[in-house]
Amino acid sequence: MSRVRPYVHIPYDLFDRFLPFFRQEKLNPEIYFGSRSFGTITKSDLLGLKKKLDYPHELTIHAPFMDLSPGAVDPKVREVTLQRFFDTLDIGEILRARVIVFHSGYDKWKYNNRVDIWLEGSLQTWRPVNERAAALGIKIAIENIFEDEPHHLRMLADAMSSGNFGICFDTGHFNLFSRVPLVEWLSVVKPCLKELHLHDNSRRGDEHLPLGEGTFDFETLFEEVRGIDCVYTIEAHSVENAKKSLARLDGYLP
Repeated sequence: MSRVRPYVHIPYDLFDRFLPFFRQEKLNPEIYFGSRSFGTITKSDLLGLKKKLDYPHELTIHAPFMDLSPGAVDPKVREVTLQRFFDTLDIGEILRARVIVFHSGYDKWKYNNRVDIWLEGSLQTWRPVNERAAALGIKIAIENIFEDEPHHLRMLADAMSSGNFGICFDTGHFNLFSRVPLVEWLSVVKPCLKELHLHDNSRRGDEHLPLGEGTFDFETLFEEVRGIDCVYTIEAHSVENAKKSLARLDGYLP
């Protein structure tokens, strides 16, 4: 088990199935609440989940993202997105989340490279979300997905100008989509880094392989982020792969 006490991603719908593994390893969970979950989850469900985590732990949340658009031009779309994000903060308040990871919604093809349009809508979404999150003691981290360079994420973080608001660097998504070298990308986001999503791939798809089984350069990553206080989250799609990544993480850290 790594000295940084990493978190491990788990979808809410699979929580009970994999709870014995989390208990046995005393893992910090990052629970993903997909859009379909919100119609059925009750406060009682969340309190029950919290009770099941009957060992010392911290917890983070991955917010829904399907169909949502925080930088939308259409105010009605932003309104729905904002409501879902506030619903997520309600969950975070009950579970006492340390960080909530959100997607930026930026796609250079959809926005025709008009970062200014996306940024204008994004700030109208993130300012009230971050204000409430900060009041709850929850940090906000915006994850790279299809981004092929990091500068618009840094523009958003700089425009927000809040120590509570930053970036989640996803290794697998970087490996698939980036046209910028790793050290250059990290030099842009390091000042506002809140979380790492750790998984690997062979650049053929978002495979979520264990660390070291694809082509991502983890040695350089951990050298570059040494000394930065951020959450390390393993994103694996099986217990076996999670165990492999947890074991290998120690080998990358000093």
